[in-house]
Amino acid sequence: MTKYGHELLFGAFITPTAEHPERVVALTQLAERVGLDLATFQDHPYQPAFLDTWTLMSYVAAATDRIRLTANVLNLPLRPPAVLARSAASLDRLTGGRIELGLGAGAFWDAIEAVGGRRLTPGQAVDALDEAIQVIRAVWAADQRGGVRVDGEYYRVVGAKRGPAPAHDMEIWLGALKPRMLDLVGRVADGWIPSLGYLPGGPSDLIEMNKRIDEGAASVGRDPSAVRRLLNVQGQFRTTSAGLLLGPVRQWIDELAEIAIQHGISAFILASDDPGEIQKFAEEVAPAVRELVSGGGSSPIRPSNPPIWDESTRPTAPTAPEGHVYSERAQAVGQHLIDVHDHLRGELDQIRDVLQQVRQGALGAGEARSVINEMTMRQNDWTLGAYCATYCRIVTQHHSLEDAQIFPHLRQADAGLVPVIDRLEAEHGVIHEVLEGVDRALVDFVGTPEDFTGLQRALDLLTNTLLSHLSYEEAQIVEPLTRFGFYPGQV
Repeated sequence: MTKYGHELLFGAFITPTAEHPERVVALTQLAERVGLDLATFQDHPYQPAFLDTWTLMSYVAAATDRIRLTANVLNLPLRPPAVLARSAASLDRLTGGRIELGLGAGAFWDAIEAVGGRRLTPGQAVDALDEAIQVIRAVWAADQRGGVRVDGEYYRVVGAKRGPAPAHDMEIWLGALKPRMLDLVGRVADGWIPSLGYLPGGPSDLIEMNKRIDEGAASVGRDPSAVRRLLNVQGQFRTTSAGLLLGPVRQWIDELAEIAIQHGISAFILASDDPGEIQKFAEEVAPAVRELVSGGGSSPIRPSNPPIWDESTRPTAPTAPEGHVYSERAQAVGQHLIDVHDHLRGELDQIRDVLQQVRQGALGAGEARSVINEMTMRQNDWTLGAYCATYCRIVTQHHSLEDAQIFPHLRQADAGLVPVIDRLEAEHGVIHEVLEGVDRALVDFVGTPEDFTGLQRALDLLTNTLLSHLSYEEAQIVEPLTRFGFYPGQV
């Protein structure tokens, strides 16, 4: 459960291509079969290459049994709100409550106008959406007396009969990026669906956008937690890391869990028409992200206190050369770092388990220190150079490398990596201090065994710091290691 109090959902964002409608239906059925919660579809009624989204949703609703459906998001300027309200409520009743209403203020105004829609300025479009939501909610309020009356500038309803009501408390989710739209989300919506690819600063942009929504909610006396935060994501599963959501499954898990906990995102919707990626997202990524965020039903594995790292100051590695071919040996070099990191993540789980035993009285603080001090990370051997040294001794039988040898090699191989390597070295030192803090907290706990606060704080700091660092290192260093190796001439 995220900081806004919503359980995690995972979904698919499927292209409603008209050329192969059977494939669209099959992908939706696959999404349901592999356990995803949502199937969503973009809506561009002026686009002849696409199926009509509302017709498609009606068809796939009949071809599925469990999965929830929504547009991502409906083009409001081409869909009259009173009629749309009845359409949505009707389909919701026919499906037993499986429909949510995704709405957008409109875009591509030349195309909208070309098929008979009214061209609006961005400000007018926001006001029109506000009025439309009033109309929709009034139509759904079948238990209220009297007709629907909304005397708006863009939508005027004069006594329309109410109903039918949806089968469940249908939510209205808005696609929004700009400040006025975010304010509207906070004031009237049940959910917010941005796309990660439209955020120039990446996930860090969510901080200010969430703040704007929260302020909009507070301005009308709403609890900000009334608004679910969803996120459309796009990426690629790869053997080596090449950036955000471009890498191994483990990287996806860490990055999505971090976004969920730091930014309160409670639904991730994968934009992909690749059945293999949809299945991997559902069966490997989604369960692990849920476990990381929930901590298996207890305290989160990744606590929600602010991270020690400022994401905006972290340098990024240069883009990998297009068309570069990686040999199997080269890929093994990059994969080794990921394997090492997975070992460290496993040790972090062990530390959390050990300290939970201390908390429950099953293990003494002295015993816990002994166990933790024997772990690889506590011996300060987890740094890239030390692990590379071990790896190279095993593989080559005659190489022994240290941090001081590997990092200079990467610096010389690509000058663009210098800021990244400097940052990684600095973070290694910080994590060592954080580990020392856990040890000090254990010592302090001996004197005040009834107070677990300091120990929990130290553990949460370690969890935040280490998991974030590992994901960052994989995102920036795995591909260069795969291309350049740990030492000259290795790959």
